[in-house]
Formats: sequence, C-alpha cells, structure tokens
Amino acid sequence: MNHHTSRRLILKGLVASAIVIGFDVCERSWVTSASATSIFESLPALDGVVYTDNATLTAASVDFGNIVHRQPIAVLKPGSINDIVQIIQFARRHQIKVAARGQGHSTYGQPQVEAGIVIEMSTLNKIHFVGTDRVVVDAGVVWSRLLQQTLQQGLTPPVLTDYLELSVGGTLSVGGIGGATHRYGVQVDNVLELEVVTGTGQIETCSQWQNRHLFTAVLAGLGQCGIIVKATIKLIPAATNTRVFQLYYDDLATFTHDQRLVINDERFDYVEGQMIAKDTGGWRYLLEAASFYSPPNIPNKSLLLAGLTYTQGTEQIEDKTYFDFLNRLAPTVAFLKSIGVWSYPHPWLNLFVPNSAVETLVSEVAANLTLADTGQGPILLYPVKTKRFQLPLFRVPKGEIVFLFALLRTADPPNSSTVTKMLNDNRKLFEKNRDLGGYQYPVNAISFSFQDWKQHFRPFWRYLISAKRRYDPDNVLTPGQGIF
Repeated sequence: MNHHTSRRLILKGLVASAIVIGFDVCERSWVTSASATSIFESLPALDGVVYTDNATLTAASVDFGNIVHRQPIAVLKPGSINDIVQIIQFARRHQIKVAARGQGHSTYGQPQVEAGIVIEMSTLNKIHFVGTDRVVVDAGVVWSRLLQQTLQQGLTPPVLTDYLELSVGGTLSVGGIGGATHRYGVQVDNVLELEVVTGTGQIETCSQWQNRHLFTAVLAGLGQCGIIVKATIKLIPAATNTRVFQLYYDDLATFTHDQRLVINDERFDYVEGQMIAKDTGGWRYLLEAASFYSPPNIPNKSLLLAGLTYTQGTEQIEDKTYFDFLNRLAPTVAFLKSIGVWSYPHPWLNLFVPNSAVETLVSEVAANLTLADTGQGPILLYPVKTKRFQLPLFRVPKGEIVFLFALLRTADPPNSSTVTKMLNDNRKLFEKNRDLGGYQYPVNAISFSFQDWKQHFRPFWRYLISAKRRYDPDNVLTPGQGIF
C-alpha cells in the first residue's frame, strides 16, 4: 500500500444488501450498506485507514466472550487522535453508531456495533512521557508494555489487573480491579488527567481540577460520554521482587475472616483469593497474597502470617520478580491459545457482594456448583475497601468492605446449549446478589435491561443521563452496552 492510499481509506468487499445503517442529515435520506461506499468517500483525509473488507469486519464482530456477534460496516484503524474526531463527526452527521475497541477482551459484545463503525484503538499505542510520578500514554497501549517501560525507571502503576494484555482505555472505561485495590482503589482512582473525544467529535482535556464533570462521566462510564484517547496515570516506586504466599482453607468463614484481616491492616501489598475444586468433591479456598520488596530488605514471614488460621502444612511460598508475578497469567494464556480453548465462548460473571452477605451467598453457590458449571474456569473471591473508590459511576454495595465474586466461565463443550445454561445461571445469580444489595462489575456476559441499568447507576442515574445529553446528544457512542 502506498503512502497516499494509507492516508485515505480502503473500501473493499462492502456487502451490497440494502441494510439500513443510518440517516444522512445532509441529503435527508436513509443510508443503506449498499450506498455506504459513496458516503465513506466523503470522508476528509485521514492519517489512518478505514477498512470495509469482510475479514476485518468479521474480526471486529468477535470478542473474547465469543457469544454476541454484531458486524460493523467499517473499521477505523486511526493514525492519529484527529482521525477519531473526524470519524465521530462523520458518524454523527450520518447518524451511524460508533464504538471503540481496545483488545476485544469484552465478553458480551460491548465494543461491537451492528452496521456501525468500530474504532480499533490498538494503533494508538504511544507512550509519550514517563516522569517521576506519572506516565502519559495513548489509550491503545496495553498494561504489560506500560509496566515494562515504567519499571526501567523503578516505577509502577499502583493497580494492575490480573491479565496485563488489556488496553489502558479499555480498563479505564470499566474500572480496572486487581490485587492492590484494597490499598489504592481501582485503576480509575489513579488517573490524573484524560484526553477524550466526546460524542460531538470534540477533543477535551479533563481532570479533577479541569472539566471535572466530563472526567467523572468517562472514568468507569462504559464509553457512553466519550472515547478515552490519552491518559495520565499516577506512578509509585516499584519493588524488584515479590514473595508470594498461597494459603489454603477448608472453611469459608475462616477464609473470609482472614481476608478481611489482611486488607484491614494492609500487611500485604497484594491480596486476592479463589475457590478451588477438591479432588474428592466440594471446594477449598485459596488466599493469594504477596509482599513486594527490594533486597537487601526481605519480608518477615512471621509477621505476615501472624494470626492467620489457614490449614497448616498446605501453605506455599515462593519468590518471583515483580514483573513475573504481575505477568504470571501469560504462560497459562499462551497454553490456552495453543489448544484452542481461548477462542471458546466465555460467559463470565463478576459480582460485588455485600460484606454481610458474602458467606451466605457463596456457600449457597458452592453447595450446588460443579466444574462443569464453570468449564473449569477460575472462581475469584476477595475483599476490597470501598473508601478507596472515588468515582461515582464505579458502583459497589454499601459498606466499608465488599467482595468481588467472579465466575470466569468457559463454555466447554463450546455449544449453544452450554452457553445458554451459563447465561441463565449468570442472570439468576446476579438477581440473587442484587436482591442482597449487590452490584455487577459490568464486564459480564449477562442480559441487562434499561431498568437494570437504571438500578445499577442510581443514585447517579440522572447524572449519567445529563452527561450523555451533554457529551453525546445524538447517542452515537458505544451502543453495545445497551444502556440507552
């Protein structure tokens, strides 16, 4: 491809069937897929490329969940932020929907858009600046690369998700939870500034001190008010090593008691937990905790384990480098990809359970849950402190502590009946948790109605409505979430 062509667009393989995709307000006529070629030819010069070939469109209609498939009419791989401005203004004129796609790790079609335009953010992947307390990055940068870059200067983001091959823009749109959340909140709580393209096609800079209304509407805002294109993220000093403690429990109440204890006194830098299936049936519980350190200072095992009542003789302790610990899922993911399981449907469910209800809910689930119900996917269970959460649209139950309870299901066998059963189970468990005062962490494969969303965001529903009207008045952005 020559340089001139790459600055314009590629239009090939556009389906000739007359699917209505929008309304051209300039020509006062409905736009169909059959007439879309001429419309796209009216785009101004771009630094990136617009694709309409079947292979690219099909790829944009599949995500990690591999359950929902909505095919766009075009995919933009932007060469600059201005390309996103241009494509949103274009889509707004023609009343075509737009969605940003990071790494496509969603589970229920959230970044997809039927007969609309998908913006592949992965081509905006520059790390602009690493300072003594912050890093400035494009939204398409993945966290593993960001971390490798900051570690060269002995620095790290305070909170990282378990899987590091997610994009900055993607996790900031939902929250970004991890093992250090009990200390530092979620990733959105560690953002200093954003550059956003709104649904009106305007570039805005926002922070707690500048354009705060937009800042709080975009972080954990599920892409409804703007597309994050650049972020300034807080950095803290990084250790070089990690001592990892895996402590096993046979009793749920003892397990959750110790989890609460270690997040309250913050003896560990990192705390998570899992339900692990026993060979003999039933479940045991794993408290995974880590202490970050740099020699010659080393963690004091006796102090770290003081007062914990795990099953003696089952504990496992090992040392890793800081990066290898945080990137520990990479070998597992590589294996799952090599055997094809990574492409199976993933009907995931992530819930925030009230502290007062966690033992009751989890014990009820554990009594009937089998490995077949999760496809041998992991089950996470760990507490976080709500006082660390500063953003209004990141919704959790009331109380000082809440638990993340996540069934990261894989549909195995990968057929429709398995998927349907898992989706139905997700909905039932969501409703049970909701009735206890719980919330979903909205990265799930779960059917969600307008009323569900209204309940989810209250008492900030009116706030979100007003922000949507202000920053995306024509409802162009991110229809896959199904909120509006």
